[in-house]
Amino acid sequence: CLPPDRRPREPRGPVPAGDLNDPIGATKRAMASLARRYQRLQAEITELDAALEALVARVAPTRFVAAQGVGLQVAATLLATVGDNPDRLRSEASFAALRGVSPVDASSGKQRRHRLNRGADRQANSALWRIAFVRMSHDPRTKAYVAKRTAEGKTTKEIMRCLKRYIAREVYKTLIRAAHPVALSSAVAA
Repeated sequence: CLPPDRRPREPRGPVPAGDLNDPIGATKRAMASLARRYQRLQAEITELDAALEALVARVAPTRFVAAQGVGLQVAATLLATVGDNPDRLRSEASFAALRGVSPVDASSGKQRRHRLNRGADRQANSALWRIAFVRMSHDPRTKAYVAKRTAEGKTTKEIMRCLKRYIAREVYKTLIRAAHPVALSSAVAA
């Protein structure tokens, strides 16, 4: 309990919203200003999300957007990292390296292990992490994979590394096939 001299004073009647000399009036004014700013920002976010959704729908393959764990923000991030020139991604391994999910040897002595490449696009790596995290929680196949790897003695970090690499492979195939459907079908026929 506060001593009487430290307790807030009771207002003596209605306090005008513009009275900045009174703590309650100043607080009301600040809260009203924050509420208006929040509403403006929410409207702007809604507008930008609608524009982003239209862009992703126009550019991304339906199969990619429909994949488990791929939402609007994740799809936009991965599409941005692929860019307008998917030809620069010569292989699935180069795609994984640019996304920071290529394995790097971290063995010492008798212990053989790998870690993820830290020198790549961190936003794309984060998008792949989000897909893996969602799948670990909701996808039955991924849950079974995690259980199997855990039984083998793998740590969650190592399991996540393997999942992100698998997801990068899956994303690469989906996006590059969409970019070059004719070239891939003729290569498969040959």
